[in-house]
Amino acid sequence: MKKNDICTLNITDCTLSGSGVGHIDSLAVFVPASAVGDELQVHILKVKSNCAFAKIHKIINPSPDRIDSDCPVFPKCGGCAFRHISYEAELRIKENQVRENLRRIGKIDIDVDSIQPSPSVNAYRNKAQYPLSMQGGKLSIGFYAERSHRVIDCRRCQLQSDEFTVILSVFNDWILKNKIFIYDEVKHKGLLRHIYIRKGEKTGEILVCAVINGEKLPHQEELCDALLKKLPQIKSIVLNINKEKTNVILGKKCITLYGREYIEDELCSLRFRISPLSFYQVNALQAERLYNKAKELADPKGKTVLDLYCGTGTIGLTMAKTAKKVIGVEIIPDAVRDAKINAELNGINNAEFICADAGEAAKQLKENGIKPDVIIVDPPRKGCSEDVLQTIADFSPERLVYISCDSATLARDCAILKTLGYTVTAATPFDMFPRTGHVETVALLTK
Repeated sequence: MKKNDICTLNITDCTLSGSGVGHIDSLAVFVPASAVGDELQVHILKVKSNCAFAKIHKIINPSPDRIDSDCPVFPKCGGCAFRHISYEAELRIKENQVRENLRRIGKIDIDVDSIQPSPSVNAYRNKAQYPLSMQGGKLSIGFYAERSHRVIDCRRCQLQSDEFTVILSVFNDWILKNKIFIYDEVKHKGLLRHIYIRKGEKTGEILVCAVINGEKLPHQEELCDALLKKLPQIKSIVLNINKEKTNVILGKKCITLYGREYIEDELCSLRFRISPLSFYQVNALQAERLYNKAKELADPKGKTVLDLYCGTGTIGLTMAKTAKKVIGVEIIPDAVRDAKINAELNGINNAEFICADAGEAAKQLKENGIKPDVIIVDPPRKGCSEDVLQTIADFSPERLVYISCDSATLARDCAILKTLGYTVTAATPFDMFPRTGHVETVALLTK
C-alpha cells in the first residue's frame, strides 16, 4: 500500500473525531466521514509506519448506520463529527470510547453504565462563538475548519438556536453597511474578531457580545437598535476587549453597551447569573441530569463538600440544600463573583467561594483545618495535575466525584488516584454534545 493507491476497505471501528477505521495488511487506515459497516473504495492519502490515512473514493456498500447529512457544511466546518450516522450509532461509539479508555489507560475494569442520551440532538447549545474573516472580498461568519483557522461560512448551525441566526444576520447587514474592519489574525489588524452569543435555556434571555481589537465599536448604537428591534429578549449587549495577538477568543475587559452585564438562567430549580467570562454548561437540559447524577454519587447530606474548578458554582450550589457546607474554588475572578451572587440569588448561606488555583486553594484549606467529606472535581480537558491529585488524597475524603469532558485524562487521573488509595466504583457517560466528538463522564471514587 502506498500513497494514491485505490483500495477496498471494510470499516470496523470509529474514533471520536468521526473517522472510521479499517485494516489493510494489519495496518490501521483512518477514513473521515465513514461508518462502521461501510464497505468502501478509498484513496490512500498518507502512509506511515503505524497507520495510514485515506478519503472515500466510492461507497460500495453503505453501513446500516449511515444517514444523509442535514448540514451543507458538514464535515468542512469541523464542528460536528457524526452527522453522517444515526444518533444511536453515535451513542454506541461514545459509550465504547469511555469504556475502552478506562480499561486501557486506567486499567479500570468496571461495568460502565449506559450512556445517557441528550434530551435534544439539535439546537441544544446555549453558547456560540463565531469567528469572522474577509475571504476574497467576501465576509465569512461561521466556524473554523478542523485543525485550521480558516473560517467556514455558516450562518445557520443545526446545533444552535434559530435566534443566533437572526443575530448573525443583523451583524452581517450592519458590518457591510458601515464598512466595519474585520480582524486579520495573521496581520493583527482590524477591529471585529468574534461574535459571541449566550442564551438562558429556561429564561430565554440572550447576551450578545462583540469581541474587538480596540476600545470602541463605531456605530455601536445602530447595532444595538437593530438587534433589539429583531429580538427584544436580548437583555445584554457587551463589548469584549481583546487586543492581544492570541488564539484566545475573549479578553479580560468587558464594556456593557445595553442592559445588564449578564443574563440569568435556571438549572436544577436554582437561578444562575451568567456573564461573558463565566463558565456555564452549553447543554443546560443535559447538565441538569448530569448534576443530579453527581449529587446522587456525592451523597452530600450533612457533609462538607469541596467543589474544585467550580465555575459559577452550579455543581456545588445544587448540593448546598442538603450539605453541611459547600466550598467552591475557581481561578477566574468573574466566575467567582458570579458564584457568590448565585448563592445570594438562591438564599444559600452555607456556601463560600475562593478565587485561586485548585491546588493552591486546597492546600490553603488544609492549613486552615478544613477537611471535606466529599470532593467534586470538574477540571478542564487536560485533567488534574499530579499536585492536585495528591492534595485531594491528602484530604482523605470519603468520596471523590470526578466530572470529565475527556475520558482519556479521566482514566489517567484515576490510575494515579488508585496508587493514592482510591478506586473507581461507578462511571456514567453523558452525551452533552450530540453530533460532536465529545462525551462527558461522571465517575465515583471511594477509599
